[in-house]
Amino acid sequence: MAIEVQNIVKKFGAFAALDGVDLKVADGELVALLGPSGSGKTTLLRIIAGLDWPDSGSVKFDGEDALSRGAGERHVGFVFQHYALFRHMTVFENVAFGLRVQPRAIRKDEATIRARVKELLDLVQLDWLATRYPSQLSGGQRQRIALARALAIEPRILLLDEPFGALDAKVRKELRKWLRSLHEEIHVTSIFVTHDQEEALEVANRVVVMDKGKIEQIGTPGDVYDNPATAFVHSFIGESIMLPVDVRDGRVELDGRALDIDPGDVASGASKLFVRRHDMQVGPAGSGTLQGTVKHVRSFGPIQRADIALAAQHGDTLVEIDAPRDNPLSPGDVIGLKPRRFRIFAAEA
Repeated sequence: MAIEVQNIVKKFGAFAALDGVDLKVADGELVALLGPSGSGKTTLLRIIAGLDWPDSGSVKFDGEDALSRGAGERHVGFVFQHYALFRHMTVFENVAFGLRVQPRAIRKDEATIRARVKELLDLVQLDWLATRYPSQLSGGQRQRIALARALAIEPRILLLDEPFGALDAKVRKELRKWLRSLHEEIHVTSIFVTHDQEEALEVANRVVVMDKGKIEQIGTPGDVYDNPATAFVHSFIGESIMLPVDVRDGRVELDGRALDIDPGDVASGASKLFVRRHDMQVGPAGSGTLQGTVKHVRSFGPIQRADIALAAQHGDTLVEIDAPRDNPLSPGDVIGLKPRRFRIFAAEA
């Protein structure tokens, strides 16, 4: 089932939750809506689901108008962050619920329903929990049961709102891999909302980066990480160093001093220099593009993370870098820094 969203606008009073959003999702895709709180991603998901309505614009499923149908007519499965399981029902009954409340004209017989529930519990690898209640399950198990329940009605589209947001880091990581594997098996067109960049990059076929009710960039995980289209995308995805610079006559200046880097096609004016923390190469004092003094060092597995106070000629800025541990840094070391890869964006007016 392909989804096409065109020029969607949604306002809450004077606040524009969505401001002219266009999005196409191909049949069988797994797409992440990624952005900070208030970016509009959940509002967009709810409009696609039929749980909310836009002020203007259109939503089409395989070319047909979806806005003319209510939520129950769209054949959409929805998975919430906090599971929304019925506490008084067993796992089996929770998964069967959607099938048993279908209109009589399309409702399956009891034997077919029971076979479908067993199939789904096998799919999410929790058939052994069929007789338990939600309170007897772990958070990860509850979320997998919630997903099985959403799939019970054989939805044409699966929507997930922060599906792993209530879980601890280890369980989240396990369920990301599981969701990706599950999607490769069932191929249901799926959209999930997250504010977790690692989650989006690891799970999705494509990532839609949103901010302030608009789409900043759409691309593969590699595209949005390696080739961010805007300063916002660069700052939001990956951990970056940002330095306020000026571009003048083909030169890049920091605090009035020229840096040995090429501004490319960035027009003259106030700009922002972005460097990933791991893309800042460390060298001896006097080398590189920037000079600084090591203030603090922490070790994380194969890397060392260091706070560097840039020299006065660079504006006395404190930056954080990641460097290999094979050349140990110590507080007080004076070092040179050179960006291996960087991007420059014109500053917003």
